[in-house]
Amino acid sequence: MVQRAGSADLPLHGGRVPRWLGDRMTRLGAVITAAIVLEYGRDEMLRRLAHPFWFQSFGAVMGMDWHSSGITTSVIGALKRGLAPLSAEIGIHVCGGRGSHSRQTPYELVAIGDRMGFDGAALARASRLVAKVDSAAVQDGFDLYLHGFVVTDEGHWVVVQQGMNGDRRQARRYHWLSEGLRSFVDEPHSAIDGVDQGMIVNLTDRRADASRQRQLDILGELGPDGIERQLAKLLGGSVAEAGSQTQPMLPHLVMPAHHDVRPEDIVARRLHGNLAAAAECGPRDFAELLLVPGVGARTVRALAQVAEVVHGAPYHFSDPARFSVAQAARIGIRFRCR
Repeated sequence: MVQRAGSADLPLHGGRVPRWLGDRMTRLGAVITAAIVLEYGRDEMLRRLAHPFWFQSFGAVMGMDWHSSGITTSVIGALKRGLAPLSAEIGIHVCGGRGSHSRQTPYELVAIGDRMGFDGAALARASRLVAKVDSAAVQDGFDLYLHGFVVTDEGHWVVVQQGMNGDRRQARRYHWLSEGLRSFVDEPHSAIDGVDQGMIVNLTDRRADASRQRQLDILGELGPDGIERQLAKLLGGSVAEAGSQTQPMLPHLVMPAHHDVRPEDIVARRLHGNLAAAAECGPRDFAELLLVPGVGARTVRALAQVAEVVHGAPYHFSDPARFSVAQAARIGIRFRCR
């Protein structure tokens, strides 16, 4: 089973890593990883990557700014490049990456599984589910844009993925580890490093079990039409108005300046289609609901709102951050290995 091991909130930095630094990070990351695997084993390397403080230190040792959000992209990219020619020797494979590379993760996992003899399709499902949990089950204001999946020859893995909040100019990093967890959706975190965002949509909270179950129930009890009617009542008709007035039949996309999902952002026609797709799939549990194509933050939030109204099952809980560290530092200081 899997465990979400931690996360980190980081200042958002612009710019690109110079080629000389990227090349050095590639070589240094491969050497350090090989040394750790030789001395302590592959599983220990995964545990270290799953710890947000160690990961940040790893990036600093490799040469990045010690508190930069760019550490995540740079480390994952450097490991993917550096470990590719060594994968047969040390038994660690790096999949995914930033942007379009993240969407290739499931296909890469299936290919590696076929080659190494483990269930790549199951890991591809885990990859999709981990991303859905951090984007839909936990709605903390950060949109995912990077997804790195590191897997060993035994099929053990760690996920490091990152989200961005442009309004606050921060990035938040999420770590998952494939050992010691009983559920993808019920308090999967062992530690989260970051600034507490207060009350958020947090359906991984153990107290949200009723909401998770009731969302499945109302899909069958009310159906898409009934859910939409309940939501329209709850929002004072704003869902229907959003569908009929702000979204004409001809394609016209207007994205709001605010980052969080608000009632006026819900488009009735699309919501109805997503609910219909979920009802047709008949998910047996909340994890399966998250994996239904098209079901994302807006659909989950709408289901949670109706579940609270109909069944009294709350969905707002505190951000699962456990502790935080100071973020004040001078930008541009680069740490180098001597």
